[in-house]
Amino acid sequence: MSVQKIAVIGSGTMGSGIALTAATNGIEAVVVDISDEQISRAKKYHQKQLERSVAKERITQDEADVAIANLSYKTSMEEAADANWAVEAATENIDVKKSIFKQMFDVFGDDVVLATNTSSISITDLASAIPEAEHRVIGMHFFNPVPVMKLVEVIKGKKTSEETTAATIALSEQMGKIPVPANDFAGFVSNRVLMPMINEAFHAWSDGVADPEAIDSIMKLGCAFPMGPLRLADYIGLDVCRDIMMVMYNGLDENPKYLPNQKLIELVEQGHLGDKTGQGVYNYEKG
Repeated sequence: MSVQKIAVIGSGTMGSGIALTAATNGIEAVVVDISDEQISRAKKYHQKQLERSVAKERITQDEADVAIANLSYKTSMEEAADANWAVEAATENIDVKKSIFKQMFDVFGDDVVLATNTSSISITDLASAIPEAEHRVIGMHFFNPVPVMKLVEVIKGKKTSEETTAATIALSEQMGKIPVPANDFAGFVSNRVLMPMINEAFHAWSDGVADPEAIDSIMKLGCAFPMGPLRLADYIGLDVCRDIMMVMYNGLDENPKYLPNQKLIELVEQGHLGDKTGQGVYNYEKG
């Protein structure tokens, strides 16, 4: 059975992208965020992306109009209670996510799958916040930018049912994505591999092996990466990289290889988070 309406909890980069992807694939998407400012940003993002897609002839104006009609925005979860799927896309903090899951359990129907877009946190740990519904909790890790990237990592918790897993795979395909299963270990597959590489690039910079431009150029030209690891870290968000590394450090026996490099930590503490702040490893400020 196909999903008709999805509630996306969180209107940041990932939440907005998930909602837009659903809307352009014929699914109603309700974006839920307590921040009016964030909601406004999500609306502008959706409008801009659809206008760009029409201009590049990826979709027609009629298709863009349908997508806009499929999108709605609410500041309380209760206003989206009629959704038959819910996905949480809040900040990568287990306490915040557990609090949201408790609210999702209270608001949505007993047959609604409660998914999370976490990129590193244990699904089993998250599901423990709602013992009565652990079988309905699953990881649905989209990649940024969501409308472009085809992969969805599908992660079962220890008590996730086969029915929930099958439904998640079906919805991923309904949204035009390719679902690939991963087991419930901190960082899953993608970040288990990616984050140590990014961290090692910071170590190479810190140790004076090469400057950021050289590190990124070598990885692009020598390893055929579309984007160097330090540039990618800025794109992801240095705070996000740090948080994911700490989740893996704490969740994988405090293995020191997952501890974020001190230079990365310092940039985050200075508020230099990458693309979203205009400065990170590189400076993106205009002028």
